[in-house]
Amino acid sequence: MIDDLYSARILMLAANLPHAGRLAAPQGTGERTAKLCGSRATADVVLDDDGRIADFAQDVKACALGQAAAGVLGQHVLGATADELRQARDAMIVMLKSGGEGPTGRFEDLRVLKQVADYPARHASTLVALEAALEAVEAAQTARTRLAGAA
Repeated sequence: MIDDLYSARILMLAANLPHAGRLAAPQGTGERTAKLCGSRATADVVLDDDGRIADFAQDVKACALGQAAAGVLGQHVLGATADELRQARDAMIVMLKSGGEGPTGRFEDLRVLKQVADYPARHASTLVALEAALEAVEAAQTARTRLAGAA
């Protein structure tokens, strides 16, 4: 059973983390920690004029499952909107907790983590990167709104 959880695909995704690091001048930053295991993700974003992610970096210290989710996120995040991230996060929660099929569209590859549903202690670590990215986009949107209001 543990071999199914840590498949070759999961381990490959965990080992290849796109956009690793931090941005020098992010418009928004998000940080999430899984309290049970200590997995942590920090995401930085820069948005384009349409509110899509134009630049992205992530610093993830997580188990292989959290790293794998961050790997999928990093592959598909450029060009994403807050709504796409929110829908992916919500679909991941339903997949992990209620037997849903998982995200569709841009983040459909997160379905590779469907078997994590059988391991509730791993749910939070699987979500940290996605939640940090969404928090970063929301922070960038808030900062943009404040700047527009001040002008």
